[in-house]
Amino acid sequence: MERNKFMFATGIENSYPNIILPDGSRKRVDEMEKAGHYKHWKQDFDLVLEMGIEFLRYGPPYFSVHTGPGQYNWSFVDETFNYMKSVGITPIVDLCHFGVPDWMGDFQNPDFPAYFEEYARAFAARYPYIQFYTPVNEIFIAAAFSAEYGWWNEKKSDERSFITALKHLCKANVLAMQAILGVQPNAIFIQSESSEYFHPETPDCDTRASFLNQKRFLSLDLSYGYPISVVMYEYLLENGLTKEEYHWFANNVNKGRCIMGNDYYVTNEHMVHEDGHTSAAGEIFGYYVITHQYFSRYKLPVMHTETNIAEPHSVRWLQTQWANVRRLKRDGIPIYGFTWYSLTDQVDWDSALRNDAGNVNALGLYDLDRNIRPVGTAYKELIRQWQPALEEASYQLNFRTGYYK
Repeated sequence: MERNKFMFATGIENSYPNIILPDGSRKRVDEMEKAGHYKHWKQDFDLVLEMGIEFLRYGPPYFSVHTGPGQYNWSFVDETFNYMKSVGITPIVDLCHFGVPDWMGDFQNPDFPAYFEEYARAFAARYPYIQFYTPVNEIFIAAAFSAEYGWWNEKKSDERSFITALKHLCKANVLAMQAILGVQPNAIFIQSESSEYFHPETPDCDTRASFLNQKRFLSLDLSYGYPISVVMYEYLLENGLTKEEYHWFANNVNKGRCIMGNDYYVTNEHMVHEDGHTSAAGEIFGYYVITHQYFSRYKLPVMHTETNIAEPHSVRWLQTQWANVRRLKRDGIPIYGFTWYSLTDQVDWDSALRNDAGNVNALGLYDLDRNIRPVGTAYKELIRQWQPALEEASYQLNFRTGYYK
């Protein structure tokens, strides 16, 4: 990583899960299509530059690029990545964002990790200059929404299906890192993952909340080979993970070139009720406290990789999140970036993409007509003010030794 380069970032929202419509038909939700990125991609990249942003969380549409085993359609990817390279945008490449190609099925497919490894290797070989990757975005959310809540893709809602999706996603993540490092040995992996917390409503809810507060770590525990508790180990074995699979993760750790990217929204904290169900708790601990928990566990450098909230609360939320990042940095947490996600407004995230209603969510730095929103103006000014001060700060990350100062 370049010395003294704090990574102010945004992203192009590129979710693409499959959902089931009310008439029973299956549909691919393509957020880049809904937000007009395929039509306005060059303008979108120019807006990134207009903001004074260098780093962009960006991923090609995996479902349409990986057209079959060993087969790829790079046409749109070549156009967009060559343009970013020419104008000086540094992509943090998001290779899998909540879905897989139709020919692959879904996250229950045991062949998915090997196919994804193949794709990651092919991508890195085609664009060998790229350094920053998020191999699989928000593994915990992808597994929960697809195989525990029954919302996306396989639309299953049982613990065994959740663990199956989770282990396949984590293995795909690890194999992709290994494949990329084989091509680009200086690659850095920024694992964007949802940071969660579960609050017990009453003392009787404490046991369930404690279980969920261990479960929230599973995607990173497996990806980073972290030794888990007996409770979580038994839970994994009871729901289909074998001892051999668990030991595979412990023996295939790529932690040395990782930044723990974590995402925080007002929906990330939950209240656990006496009947076992959970509901949104709002911001109680906040990003500062929860990030401390994740950092204490994994001892990895950190990047705030996603946040947003709809107008009229967006500017205040930006200020709150940035204050949390600054406080973490002052308190010695090695935090290396901040992201408002996304560049433009999103569509149908008010229903977690389950309803194909075309509802525009005012979450972006720009609206869908590419007019800047108040939060865009505020973020642009924040970057202008803070980037020089942060570049003067004395910090350095050495991935060879794992030492930060």
